[in-house]
Parts: sequence; structure tokens; C-alpha cells
Amino acid sequence: QVNLVESGGGLVQSGGSLRLSCAASGTFFSINDMGWYRRGPAKQRELVASITRDLSTSYADSVKGRFTISRDNVKNMVYLQMNSLKPDDTAAYYCYAGVTLGGGYAYSAWGQGTQVTVSS
Repeated sequence: QVNLVESGGGLVQSGGSLRLSCAASGTFFSINDMGWYRRGPAKQRELVASITRDLSTSYADSVKGRFTISRDNVKNMVYLQMNSLKPDDTAAYYCYAGVTLGGGYAYSAWGQGTQVTVSS
């Protein structure tokens, strides 16, 4: 099984920056896609950004040009650099990873979430 632990959330003023980190640990064959979802107050869950193992990225339109996702395949970590933050970015941010276990079983692992609050 894989455990994902996020860090880096907090309170920041509008226009500020934060960097989220997510560390994967446990026993697995491979970690494939990784990324970040968020759920804001009274909002649906939104896929913010994702990154493949070969470092191809995709972003929600709402964060393009402001957020950057990256990963370290050696350390099994994924990062989300968030710049020019807006109050609308306020949400709980969840890290996920597509995991393949020995034997070929594949599933999605999730972190517990880290809160990002952007004040106006």
C-alpha cells in the first residue's frame, strides 16, 4: 500500500504564493500519474493539475499560467507551486497518485488534504 502525505498549505494574502508538497511512501511496483485535486467551500471537486511519469503536465483552465506542477521520480514526490493566488483558490488540496502494485493491481491513492486559504 501507498501513503501520501501533503504539506505546505496555509494562509496567504491574495497575490501571494505557496508551494505544496506530497510524499509517497510504502511498497509498490510503480507510481504513474500524480496530481492535485481541490474542493473549495460549496464547490465541486476540481482536478487542478496532473503530471505523468514522463513529466507531461496538464492544468485546469482556472490555474493555467499561475500554478506549476512538478515531480521527483526518485523521491516519489509531487509538488504544486502556486503563484498569484486568488481568494477563489481557497480550498482543501488533495494529492493523488496512480499506483501499480506487484502483480499488476492498480489503484488511486489519496492524501489527507492540506488547507489553502487566500485572503482578499
